[in-house]
Amino acid sequence: MLTGLEVMTEGPIKKGSGASYLIAYRYSFTGIAQAIGLNVGTAATPFYQDLTLKVTSGDTKAGRFTLFALGGKSKIEFLHNKIDTTDMFADPTMDSYFTSDMAVAGLKHFIKVSEKSYFNSIIGATYAGSNYLQDSISKMEGTAGRMVENKAIRTNYNVMTSFHSKVNTKLFIKVGAQAELMNLNLQYRTRQNIPNWKQVWDFNDMTTLWQGFAHAKYSFSEKLTLNAGIHSQFLTLNNSLSIEPRVALKYAVSNKSSLSVGYGAHSQMQPTDVYFLRTVNAQGQYETTNKDLGFTRSQHFVLGYDLLPIKDWRIKTEVYYQSLSNVPVSPIAGSYSMLNAGASFFPNDEGNLVNSGTGTNYGVELTIEKFFSKGYYGLLTGTLYESKYKGADGIERNTGFNGKYVVNALLGKEFKIGKAKRNTLFSDIKITNAGGRYFTPVDLQASQLRKQQVQMGDAFAFSERNPNYFRVDIKAGFTYNSKKRKISHSFFFDVQNITNHKNVFAQRYNPVTNKVNTAYQIGTFPNFMYKMQF
Repeated sequence: MLTGLEVMTEGPIKKGSGASYLIAYRYSFTGIAQAIGLNVGTAATPFYQDLTLKVTSGDTKAGRFTLFALGGKSKIEFLHNKIDTTDMFADPTMDSYFTSDMAVAGLKHFIKVSEKSYFNSIIGATYAGSNYLQDSISKMEGTAGRMVENKAIRTNYNVMTSFHSKVNTKLFIKVGAQAELMNLNLQYRTRQNIPNWKQVWDFNDMTTLWQGFAHAKYSFSEKLTLNAGIHSQFLTLNNSLSIEPRVALKYAVSNKSSLSVGYGAHSQMQPTDVYFLRTVNAQGQYETTNKDLGFTRSQHFVLGYDLLPIKDWRIKTEVYYQSLSNVPVSPIAGSYSMLNAGASFFPNDEGNLVNSGTGTNYGVELTIEKFFSKGYYGLLTGTLYESKYKGADGIERNTGFNGKYVVNALLGKEFKIGKAKRNTLFSDIKITNAGGRYFTPVDLQASQLRKQQVQMGDAFAFSERNPNYFRVDIKAGFTYNSKKRKISHSFFFDVQNITNHKNVFAQRYNPVTNKVNTAYQIGTFPNFMYKMQF
């Protein structure tokens, strides 16, 4: 009721045919929350809306077809005259405008070729477009001048097909191939701190990622099962090739417990904007110096144990180790590594990168789950882990994602009420506690001179850590099911971060105060929800 409206309808298209549909639409009301004084992190008002569609044909002589689509729009404006000293994002010297659009559409086809074999195929397209504009505000004249224009459009066309077959009681195989055609239009220019425009990105072309895979599952006995396969990728942009073997063994210790061990090689292409970054060479000409970057590669090792101690309970634990190589880093000694991309809001604007960095992730995970029965459910998960990397200087550092531990606890209960036990009271509580992530501190003196945030150098890279994260969410509600009509009404009261714990978002230079301020995530946020089903 404070953040948005959602409408969904689903049901059969024709009874007895198996054909069905689902349509859902959401629209944001974030401005209502701001109007009554709830902090959403900024004085700017975010806006979004999205639509989801799924239509299934049911089983026909030609197989089963599923049409799916998803589209969304969002926008936000940060205006220099609509901020305060606590605002996370806005700047009194500039106006910023951001819009984002996305769409997914596709057709899935399933058809049996025998009682033991079938094909599964998908053809689809995705669209993601964003536009960021930034104007500098003249204090003397009160006028705006365009300083940044950043437009990124990515349209992908995807075709995938796979063949599945249960050869006999012991052997199951799956083979398939996928082609992804990526049409990219990246335009980014800036004149921040320089008199003339600098064209950072200027690319409008296509590239293709080909993938193929084969997988086999073989049961040596009722206790021992082998999963083995191979996956391959080929990027036509620079002819990067990967061949990735994977294997896993599972042994049933008893009818209630099993032990598993696995190994897998994995490769990943770099973010598309990284490949097409333009840098200026000694002759003053632009070059795409990252275009030949290869895949980042990793070796995964996992050991797991699964136990069903009593009815409706499950305990699972895993120990894992991940070794990363071929990570893009700077060609000269420094702390930069592509493994930290996404840990902050800074763009991927490093050129001349080389595939010589490394990293490691390792840890242990524990899950205790109580499946829903007897009116209640529960889930407890815990992880102890480390995430390290080495840049071109060979110094091992914490990554920007290393929080060292995460603990989640969820407990929910339902009560059937009324003479016919038709209606329901329900509540649940979720508790999250996680270690603070590492970050590079702000250089206050340099930021004050440039009037924008500047981080400290390599010697201080990811040297400081945010306080631990803690949050408690509670939800309670009531569902009324009509006795006479096929209709139900549900009322929810959801309070996020009920303790109002101040979880740190980031340490940022604030041009309003001319200091380094701590920006916090959203505090206590109550929300009331009403749902009607008919």
